[in-house]
Amino acid sequence: MPSPAASTASIRRALRRFRRNRRGSAAVEFALVAPVFFALLFAIIETAIVFMAGQVLQSIATESARSILTGQTQIAGLTQAQFQNNVVCPLIPALFTCANLYIDVETSSSSSFSGLALNNEIVGGVFQSANMQFNLGGPGDPVVVRLYYEWPLFVTRLGYNISNLADGNRQLVATAAFRNEPY
Repeated sequence: MPSPAASTASIRRALRRFRRNRRGSAAVEFALVAPVFFALLFAIIETAIVFMAGQVLQSIATESARSILTGQTQIAGLTQAQFQNNVVCPLIPALFTCANLYIDVETSSSSSFSGLALNNEIVGGVFQSANMQFNLGGPGDPVVVRLYYEWPLFVTRLGYNISNLADGNRQLVATAAFRNEPY
């Protein structure tokens, strides 16, 4: 039967050898740091994609509002569905789906922009599409065109939350405000 002193000495020797041996330390350190690193990396990528999608939506809003600004939409007598299908949807890249796009066009009854009552369309984390208008106005009228798009988020489910909807998605909004030209 080995003495207790001998077993204590062998344990000490084993611990010293374990401390000196560094072969698996990099793998253990990476396993500890990797989840945080990848979560941060994916959060940065998703934030960049959301910002890029917002900029693309803003470009679409600016370009499509131009046909209202110049009176082309009013002269053609386009309905909201026709405006979406003929003017807005051809501007949409593969990044978006035209069916998920909402258009709100509001005109002031007065000659100033202060007559516009623009509401927040997200109430309690739910997008309210029932309040969408399509009032193009006439020559010289102030008009605000807003495009809404629900953008799906993925990293949100991992704890990084930039969503503004209850279902975990982000409602993107692009706005163009202008006064119609005298067409």
